[in-house]
Amino acid sequence: MKKPLIDLASGPQRFTLGNWNTRASVRTSEQCYSLPSDIEKQLETRHWFPPAFLPYLNHPVIKSADRALSHRLSANHLVYFLDYTTLLEHRIVNRSVEIIAHNELGISIPRTMKTSALQLYTDEGYHALFSNSLAEQIAELYGMTDRPVMPQRIVQLNALLSHTPDKHKALAWFMIGFVSETIIAKELLAVCRDVLVSSVQAMLRDHLADEARHSRYFSEVFHYVWLHLNSDQRAFAARVVLETLLIFFEVDEQWLRESLNSVRLDETTIAQILFDLVGPHACLLRARSGADATLKALKKARFFDLPANRQLFSMAGLVDG
Repeated sequence: MKKPLIDLASGPQRFTLGNWNTRASVRTSEQCYSLPSDIEKQLETRHWFPPAFLPYLNHPVIKSADRALSHRLSANHLVYFLDYTTLLEHRIVNRSVEIIAHNELGISIPRTMKTSALQLYTDEGYHALFSNSLAEQIAELYGMTDRPVMPQRIVQLNALLSHTPDKHKALAWFMIGFVSETIIAKELLAVCRDVLVSSVQAMLRDHLADEARHSRYFSEVFHYVWLHLNSDQRAFAARVVLETLLIFFEVDEQWLRESLNSVRLDETTIAQILFDLVGPHACLLRARSGADATLKALKKARFFDLPANRQLFSMAGLVDG
C-alpha cells in the first residue's frame, strides 16, 4: 500500500512543529532540485504544473495547438508561482512569524510557540531559496527575460497593510500569515497529486511536508491569540481575515494576459479565457472550495460563535447563514 504523502489529520504537540530537527526539509532534504537531463523526454508524459489548476488549457484553441504551447503556458505559470512563493515566504509569512517570535501582539506568548516560530521562519527562508533556484532554471530554459513580476496578490496585501492603523498593524500581519499558511497546504497537496517534472515534484513534496505542519501550527496559534483579543481587536481581525481570504483567490489578470500574449494567442481567445476566470463570482467559488482549512480553524476557535462574524462571512458568501 502506498504511503500517504502527509497525514493532515495527525496533530502535533501543542504549539510545536513536531520533530522539526528530523522532519523539516531544510534539515533533512538531500534534493538539489536541479532540472533533469532528460527534461524533453519527461515532458512527453509529465507537466510543469497540474493542468487542473490551469483550466484555460482546455480552451479549444490551446488544445488544438502543438503540445509545446501548453508546456510553455504551464512553465510560465510555474515560474510565476515560484517567484510569488519567494516573495510571499520572505516578505509576508516571515514577517507574520516575527510577530509571534518577538511578542509583538502584546499578549503572553508561550516559550514553545516562540521556538516553533523561529523554526518556521527558517523553513520559509529555505522555501524561498529553493523556489527561486528552480524558477531561475526554468526561466533560463525558456529564455524568460521579463521576470520576476510583482504579483497582484502581494500588491493587494501590501495595500491592506498600508491602510491598517498602527495599533492594529501587528495583528494584521499575523492574520494574513494565518490565512496564507492554512490555505497553502491544501493547494500543495492538490498540486502534488499530479505527475510533474521530477525536480518540480520533489520540491513541491518537500514544501508540502513542511506546510502541513505550518498549517496546524498557525491554526493552534490563531486559536490561542483569538482567546486573548478584546472586542475591538476581534472585530478588526474578522475583517482582515475575510479580506485576505478573498485576495488569495483572485486571479492576477494582468499577469495572465501577458502570459497568454507571450504565446501569441489572439485577443478573442484571451478575452474568452479571462471572462471565465476573472470576477467576484469566480473568486467566491474558488474561495469556498479552497478555504476550508482556514474556515475549519475559525470554527474550532469558536470564531463564528459571534453573530457579527457569522453574518460578515455569510454576506460575503463564504459560509451559510
